[in-house]
Amino acid sequence: MNEPQQRIRASFDSQRLMSTLGAELISVTDGEVQILLNFSDSLSQQHGYMHAGAITSIVDSACGYAALSKAPPGFDVVTAEFKVNFMRPAIGEHFLAVGTVKSTGKLLSVCHGEVYAVTENSKKLIALMQATIVFVDA
Repeated sequence: MNEPQQRIRASFDSQRLMSTLGAELISVTDGEVQILLNFSDSLSQQHGYMHAGAITSIVDSACGYAALSKAPPGFDVVTAEFKVNFMRPAIGEHFLAVGTVKSTGKLLSVCHGEVYAVTENSKKLIALMQATIVFVDA
């Protein structure tokens, strides 16, 4: 595991929200991070779907950590802005959030996020995110 991957793993492991949700960091590559969240009744909304807040949380973290993989040494990241489009209900056994860096400058990174609802027989795109991540002194 290289230094950015170790840094991202350590940060993820210290992030209490991801722990509370039960999210798992499953892949870290240069400019892309994947986070998995299993369905839980305790994270569902009134219709039994996974709550939008839980879905948004994992895709925001996936985008943020993707940006961190591109951050200059000595910098950390915070989210400055994002927009999420939900295209179908969050119905699935697992939810896979994929954050990908689209552009990186000196002070910020623009990322794209996708969330898939996964069952034994299907993988459906349920949400898209556009996020601006800012580099801050660590």
